[in-house]
Amino acid sequence: MLLSIHPKHPEPRKIQRVVEILEAGGLIAYPTDTVYGLGCDPNNKQAIERLYQVKSMPRTKPLALVCKDLSDIARYAIVENPEYRLLKRLLPGPYCFVLRATRDVPKLLMSKQKTVGIRVPDHAVPRAIVEALGRPLVSTTAALGDETLIDPWTIDTTFPSLDLVLEADACGDVPTTVVDLSDGTVRVLREGAGSVDELG
Repeated sequence: MLLSIHPKHPEPRKIQRVVEILEAGGLIAYPTDTVYGLGCDPNNKQAIERLYQVKSMPRTKPLALVCKDLSDIARYAIVENPEYRLLKRLLPGPYCFVLRATRDVPKLLMSKQKTVGIRVPDHAVPRAIVEALGRPLVSTTAALGDETLIDPWTIDTTFPSLDLVLEADACGDVPTTVVDLSDGTVRVLREGAGSVDELG
C-alpha cells in the first residue's frame, strides 16, 4: 500500500499511522538521503524474521539501526572520542557506521563480532518515524539481489508483503557508504554516496 508523505515536513498523522503499523509488527519501505530502506520495529522478532524473508536474505547478513541523532547512537553502540568526533562531523548523512554493540541491541541484529550498523539519515521522514516510535528503526536497503530499488511503485509491486510504502519526492539513488569503526581503525566496507575523503 502506497502513502504519499511530505519529504521535508512529514505530516504527523501519517507518521502516527506508520508507527501504528510498526508496533503491530508491520514492515515499511521509506525514503532516505541515499536510497529507499525497508524497516521494522527492533522489539518485534517476528517482524525482523519477516524482513529477512521478504528480501530472501541470509540471516548472516546484518541489518542496521536507524537512529534519530548522536545521543540515540550512544545507547546502542560503544562510541569512543575519536569515533564520536567522526560521527558528529558526518551525521546526519549518507553513511552507515559499524560500531561495537551495547547490550541494548537485540541479539537478532548483532553480528557474531558483537557489532551493529548505525545510520542517521539526512532525511526528515525516517527521523520523524524514529522520533515518534521512541526507538530506532531496523533497516536494510530496498534491493533485490544486486539491484537497488529507488521507485516506490516498483518497491510496492516487488515486495507485495510490505504493509506500507511511503512515497516522497526526495530520495537518492546511491546506497550509503559503509564504514567499520569497530576495531579502532577506519575501514571502508562499501563505497557509496558518502565521500570516503571525509573519513580522514
